Amino acid sequence: MLISLDYQSRTPIYEQIVLEIERYVALGILKTEDQLPSIRELATELGINPNTVKKAYSILESKGAIVTLSTKGTFISIHTKKVIQEKIESKISEIKNIIGELEKLGLTKEEIIKRI
Repeated sequence: MLISLDYQSRTPIYEQIVLEIERYVALGILKTEDQLPSIRELATELGINPNTVKKAYSILESKGAIVTLSTKGTFISIHTKKVIQEKIESKISEIKNIIGELEKLGLTKEEIIKRI
């Protein structure tokens, strides 16, 4: 699994890992029940502290996106697609609200799209 990190970004490394894994699920690269590398393996691969990977995995686990089975490993949860879809819908809703606010300020949808 190739996770791309931007060390110049203001986004913390653990958040970048979370976003990359979610992106891979959304794109279908990672599928339900696919096994993720161990914390130590991924940390070594990325050249980062294992605690950073552990934090990312903990966040993903708390979201229900992954599940860790003792002695077996960490896997993409059967609920991951739903979690990702809910996140997408939430972001789309935020965008719609922002567009609504901009329209109230007098911008047309065409002007908003052009500016974006």
